[in-house]
Amino acid sequence: MIPNAQIYGDTVKNYSLNDTRRIDLVMGIGYGDDIGRAIEIIERVITSDERTLEDPAHTIAVAELADSSANLVVRPWRNAGDYWALRWARARALKEEFEAVGCNIPYPQSDVHVLEVPGR
Repeated sequence: MIPNAQIYGDTVKNYSLNDTRRIDLVMGIGYGDDIGRAIEIIERVITSDERTLEDPAHTIAVAELADSSANLVVRPWRNAGDYWALRWARARALKEEFEAVGCNIPYPQSDVHVLEVPGR
């Protein structure tokens, strides 16, 4: 919650008006996959697009160890006008490259254990 006094009394900065913007992607990989290899793939895919800016530097890091995947955050910077085109192109390229090298992109799943009750 943001108190009304802060909205009316303070300056609200619209970061989408900046010349550069950061794209935030999350790539989940299977727990059996090599995190180092996944980061190498992401690095190659992100830097292969000339719209990705070198300054500020992009970020690739392990964000969380979730229920079904290890989630890597991918944050390249680009010029404001390239935001959606680069976001969509890199998300597709990452999935295609992960598939090509056999990296698992997991989906949520649960294990169900059925117990037998004696006498029933």
